[in-house]
Amino acid sequence: MSVTTTPAKTPPPPAGLKGNAKRKFSLAQLLLIIAGALILVSAVRVITGADQLTSTGQISAALGLAVPIGLAGLAGLWSERAGVVNIGLEGMMILGTFGAGWVGWQSSPWLGLLAGIGFGVLGGLVHAVATVTFGVDHIVSGVAVNLLALGATQYMAKLFFNEGDAAAKGGNPKQSPPADTLPDFTIPGLSSGLESIQKHHWFLISDLAGILGGLVTDVSWVTVIAVLLFVGTWWVLWKSAFGLRLRSCGENPIAAESLGVNVYTYKYAAVAISGGLAGLGGAFLALVTSHIYLEGQTGGRGYIGLAAMIFGNWRPGGLAMGAGLFGFSDALQLRNGGTTVHALLLLLVVLLVALAAWKAYKKAVLQAVISAVLAAAILVWYLVTDDVPGDFVGATPYVVTLLVLSLSAQRLRMPKADGMRYRKGQGK
Repeated sequence: MSVTTTPAKTPPPPAGLKGNAKRKFSLAQLLLIIAGALILVSAVRVITGADQLTSTGQISAALGLAVPIGLAGLAGLWSERAGVVNIGLEGMMILGTFGAGWVGWQSSPWLGLLAGIGFGVLGGLVHAVATVTFGVDHIVSGVAVNLLALGATQYMAKLFFNEGDAAAKGGNPKQSPPADTLPDFTIPGLSSGLESIQKHHWFLISDLAGILGGLVTDVSWVTVIAVLLFVGTWWVLWKSAFGLRLRSCGENPIAAESLGVNVYTYKYAAVAISGGLAGLGGAFLALVTSHIYLEGQTGGRGYIGLAAMIFGNWRPGGLAMGAGLFGFSDALQLRNGGTTVHALLLLLVVLLVALAAWKAYKKAVLQAVISAVLAAAILVWYLVTDDVPGDFVGATPYVVTLLVLSLSAQRLRMPKADGMRYRKGQGK
């Protein structure tokens, strides 16, 4: 007697592991979107006279401010792709600022950079032990890491910076002595030429020159490292077997375990890498932005990095755009005050009108009406004022964060098992 067997069909991979071709923009579409955004910003600059909007200095400052936010977001991406929510990014950045400042002033700033990464990894491992090994709620553990990091660094700062050689060189309970400067570079000829074109204030041409000039003027080598980390993250997570296994832990850890993946190991690795990246973001603040560790230096950038990661839909490319947007808004309020932020109100009106038209086309009447009403209110604000109050200017990055998340919420898809407690063998 013969037995006929029907070969079992291979189950399709989880949705998060498949290429989402329907939602991807083609290169031509992306270029059109970028060109449209540049034309819109250029038009706003010409109408309002806010020439600093796309100046070389503005873009250079925005790039420097975007890097720690981007690294924090990249840290969150690694952790959450493995299924571990990382609210503790702020605390890991704080540990990175302290480690970089402590080691940096005593030796080389490059060693300080490595120390910042190492301190961040320690914070990541604490979070991994709590969430992966002991099954603590991920949000609770992340908040605990933030509080622990803040208390520990305050204590260690009093211990190491308030006496002896450190105090003699400018240290105190709230800051470290200054470290040496990390090198940066400017492309000669190209930088000065682009700045010259930008100063003519020509429509679109000067804006493009200002943006390109900011990307080749006084650029820290740590910024180059951060860019390479973004590219490397994309390749490792989406083009390697290691990345496929790690993402499977965030989509369906039970299925991953059934295929021989050691889920605990991959989660630990992801959260440790997450901590190291957040620590690098903190080290950037301590050694590139200010050359010292300073209490409260992170200023909530860990949370903004988390928002940038969500805006980017848990992907490096979108995350980079989100970090750039938040860095740009932060640079506006730091360098130019209320005048340039006031010019952005007009840009916001145009975007809200476009959003209202799109929602009306999609038959989302309530959202269209809300967008139109907001656009009208902001237009009135723009017309009857010449400046923006200082308190609102300081809140610009956080307002932008809320607006971006509210507008992008409908297209987001987090890893399916993100934040879920997992126990080895629970699928048996």
